[in-house]
Amino acid sequence: MLSVPQDNAFPSAPVRLKDLAPGERPQERLERHGAGALSDTELLALILRKGTARHDVLFLAQRLLAEAGSLENLLTWSESDLRRIPGIGRVKAAQLITVLEIARRVRRGSAAEPEAFTDAADVFRHLEMVAAGLQVEKFWVLCLNRKNRLLRRHEVTSGTATSSLVHPREVYREAIRLGAAAIICAHNHPSGDPAPSAADIQVTRQLRDAARTLDIDLLDHVIIGRPTRDPNRRGYYSFRDAGLL
Repeated sequence: MLSVPQDNAFPSAPVRLKDLAPGERPQERLERHGAGALSDTELLALILRKGTARHDVLFLAQRLLAEAGSLENLLTWSESDLRRIPGIGRVKAAQLITVLEIARRVRRGSAAEPEAFTDAADVFRHLEMVAAGLQVEKFWVLCLNRKNRLLRRHEVTSGTATSSLVHPREVYREAIRLGAAAIICAHNHPSGDPAPSAADIQVTRQLRDAARTLDIDLLDHVIIGRPTRDPNRRGYYSFRDAGLL
């Protein structure tokens, strides 16, 4: 009996949906055994629903897993990443992006208590999925209590593909409203390279000076990139670690 290829192993002779016995197809297996019994490949195939004239849906699902390495890695993929896979067009990419975004939001909201931030690595872990696939710069402020636990993450600005202008007044407004004891600022670089620009350095100095006036601690300003584009392989840049705060 034919079976669905193992996850993360790209099939040399792919099994097509029509080759499977009716009772062994993902939809029937879902109805008989529940979603927990399905492989990652089968779950993706059900989201995609159908293939194309040239690409069977099971083959598409297996190709996605093979390219990404795992379902978890797919969470970092953008629409353009998905559409590089032959057979994944605009509609299928939109289906997948929607499901992946739901998974990101569930993952971010699953903590039993508010997150605590002790260093820039914590900030990177918090924002890595949020920034994944963004084509424009966004600037966030993490408002913290006296134990450095998150009160709220607030998106201050969303800019163009190359810049996101921010004013200290906009950054500290939400912190003042919440009575935050401290903040951490962060923004992403769509290029993936977290190295600071001259504008990033200037904004950080302005934020530092405003923090002294308002008596709200600016713990760090973290630039979110990608480890593969970072010479240090960390995927982020910390102004605190660099001694600039």
